[in-house]
Amino acid sequence: MEISKISNRKIYEEIADQIKKQIVGGGLPPGTKLPSTRELSESYQVGRSTVREALSALKAMGLVEIRQGEGSYVRCFDPEDLAMPGLESILMSRTTVLELLEARQSLEISNAGLAATKRTEEDLRTFEFILSTMEENIGNEEEGEKYDLLFHMALARATHNSIMVRLLETISSQVELAIRETRRLQLYSKTSASKRLWMEHKEIYEAVQAADANLAQDKMRTHLYHVEQVLIRHLPS
Repeated sequence: MEISKISNRKIYEEIADQIKKQIVGGGLPPGTKLPSTRELSESYQVGRSTVREALSALKAMGLVEIRQGEGSYVRCFDPEDLAMPGLESILMSRTTVLELLEARQSLEISNAGLAATKRTEEDLRTFEFILSTMEENIGNEEEGEKYDLLFHMALARATHNSIMVRLLETISSQVELAIRETRRLQLYSKTSASKRLWMEHKEIYEAVQAADANLAQDKMRTHLYHVEQVLIRHLPS
């Protein structure tokens, strides 16, 4: 795929725009597998988190499908959808972001309860790996953000309900578009905040492991409340 020079302003948007132009122009037809995050990071000479943000934006536009463990693929899309107002500008409305957070809370609390009753031993091993890696990277904002998202997706998959997984993927990608900078800088860059997040995830896992649906929901509710208080303080008025 073609790579053009990137300016310093809103780098992830420029990367997303470059890839979008190649998709719309036919240079990257549906089904094409995009280079890995590492390869794109090296090609554009930016951090991997920036590449992930660009891919998240493309996913929210419906242009890219991100398959866990496989990579990112170009999706079939309706050209008329691209004529709609930019998704990100819509999401930056304070009211819309608050509604997204409310929807996310309802979904994730339900996921925690379902996961506690339906999780398998394999699910528990996945949680243990994520939490162990998260603990090793406390204070590392890029890895902290990555494994935070992996934990919540693992929880959705532990419900063994494909609709729940799809709903979380949709809501998460849209929330990320609206609040990505605040989320990263305020939640992961400080060691104390990063450690608290790890502890909250650990408590959710322990409730799921114990098959205690009510406790899992309570722990998720507390976790999301803490996260949302940080985000709400930095939303545009």
